[in-house]
Amino acid sequence: MKILYLHGWKSVPNGVKPSFLIHHGHDLVQPALPDEDFNGAIRIAQAELDRHRPQVVVGSSRGGALAMGLSAGSIPLVLLCPAWKRWGQARTVKPGTLILHAVADDVVPYADSLELLRSSGLPESSLITIGNDHRLADPTSLQALLAAVERAGSPQPG
Repeated sequence: MKILYLHGWKSVPNGVKPSFLIHHGHDLVQPALPDEDFNGAIRIAQAELDRHRPQVVVGSSRGGALAMGLSAGSIPLVLLCPAWKRWGQARTVKPGTLILHAVADDVVPYADSLELLRSSGLPESSLITIGNDHRLADPTSLQALLAAVERAGSPQPG
């Protein structure tokens, strides 16, 4: 499956999470996104989305806020501890979005994902509580990420 992976602030392509997805057979587009220019990062991410037409967009932390700001049409989103309150202007996500977040996250409050779930009218099953910290890089979180991407990217019954 082709995935557009948007890394977080002070992060880079080819980290633990995208490498895990690649290792499990997925084709990732991972643009390097500028840390200090959110609008520039949105333009880069949108250009990559338009060029590659992925089946899923994954956004981690600040990358989650970027994903929320894209014109992605029906392409589903998987957001990892999305930092939507700190960056960007989007305050809701579309139906079918999946959010993974650790209760013990000390960077982006778990309550932010609960608020996003409510404001977007998503079912509780759209929030996957997993992990020990903000990175979501432990084996259980990585497996949950893989399952979420595959769930989001599978054709939905009509």
